[in-house]
Amino acid sequence: MHIGIDLGGTKIEALLLDGQGHDCFRKRLPTPQGQYDATLRTIRQLVEEAEQVAGQACTLGIGTPGAISPATGLMKNSNSVVLNGKPVRTDLESLLQRPIRLENDANCFALSEATDGAAAGASVVFGVIVGTGTGAGIIVHGNVLTGANAIGGEWGHNPLPWPQTSELPGKPCYCGKNGCIETWLSGPGFEAEYRLVTGAAFSAAAIVQLAAQGDTQAEQLMQAYEERMAKSLAHIINILDPDVIVLGGGMSNILRLYENVPQRWGRYVFSDHVATRLLPPLYGDASGVRGAAWLGAVTAPVKTVIDPRWCGSGDGCG
Repeated sequence: MHIGIDLGGTKIEALLLDGQGHDCFRKRLPTPQGQYDATLRTIRQLVEEAEQVAGQACTLGIGTPGAISPATGLMKNSNSVVLNGKPVRTDLESLLQRPIRLENDANCFALSEATDGAAAGASVVFGVIVGTGTGAGIIVHGNVLTGANAIGGEWGHNPLPWPQTSELPGKPCYCGKNGCIETWLSGPGFEAEYRLVTGAAFSAAAIVQLAAQGDTQAEQLMQAYEERMAKSLAHIINILDPDVIVLGGGMSNILRLYENVPQRWGRYVFSDHVATRLLPPLYGDASGVRGAAWLGAVTAPVKTVIDPRWCGSGDGCG
């Protein structure tokens, strides 16, 4: 049996799955704000309760808002800032007295949907979270592609491809660059664009509703959003060539995207035919914790391997 922990900024959720993917136990507790040690103890409490239900030792996977740096072994890029700079994996393994699998929340989302979700059975899956930000995870033959720098799937901090003159140099991003995909496709980015064009402040859901009701400006903005998403995902298809792209996060609830974006991305994909499917998630908000549970059931994550036979003198292979 498999335990998944979704470590969020406001709540920590535990899920117990059996080998067939059935929920056997689920519980949420509030995240102790700004308290690192208390956060770890809360995770231990949830694991102990789940194993009491299971009646046996279980595999354990944890999804986090950030990633473990391969260089330092410390957490980086977490919006739960109390975790940053901490040896989260080491401390949890010491506290729980067992090895754990730990991946960022986007990787967990992608693994969930690739294992028994919308993309079940697909060889290569790109799982996108388009909400407050734009993260993503890559699954290759059922395994998480973490990457040499632990940034596999970070498409949101690449520039918007094939930009129009009016889109340059792009809006500033918190990462310090301008024109990142995240500034255009995230929920806040979409809302900011509407506010810039109309002077009115509406939620993303309200803007979509206005477009559905025939509002001209909202419809024009929706079409511009679909074009930007089509270009951004076409860029991924040209590099990764996934079988399936699954959308998650708040913007994934915009149903028209699943028809309109694939109709647009063909002109940017370097092929005479695009077989990649764009799908909504099967498990939605539950995919993060489900993917964390499946972490313990799959083999080690795919990493970059350097074969010394490839190395010539002076090429830095060591």
